[in-house]
Amino acid sequence: MHYDFRLQVGRVLKSWAVPKGLSTDPRQKRLAVEVDDHTLGYAKFEGRIGSGYGAGRVIVWDAGTYRSLTEGSVKQALQDGHLSIWLEGEKLRGGWTLQRTRGGAKPQWLILKRRDEGADARRNPVSTQPESVRSGRTIDEI
Repeated sequence: MHYDFRLQVGRVLKSWAVPKGLSTDPRQKRLAVEVDDHTLGYAKFEGRIGSGYGAGRVIVWDAGTYRSLTEGSVKQALQDGHLSIWLEGEKLRGGWTLQRTRGGAKPQWLILKRRDEGADARRNPVSTQPESVRSGRTIDEI
């Protein structure tokens, strides 16, 4: 199981697989492996994906908007390997930074919580709020 972190950039969802989900603790660095872009339709999809690439159960754990804290375009910041954003999600709010650590077929990134009012080392929304913001179901209920 992993969490997909997706940001709309233009007409696609830039996507990363984050095995442990995002953390609200600024001291924790989380691995984020870049995966293929997704169509905008995936932003609301919940259910089962059959066998093959991406197979498994899917919920929309969080949803909202974001804005870039990095100068220039989001697309250019991602190409440069460093993007800071402010999330306004239903569960996650505040600043995060994506930092590419290495390139290759599946570039690896770190995603880190910025020190702001949303930072909280004691809070773990991944385990305390496991339900979908769309359907209220958990991954086990799909």
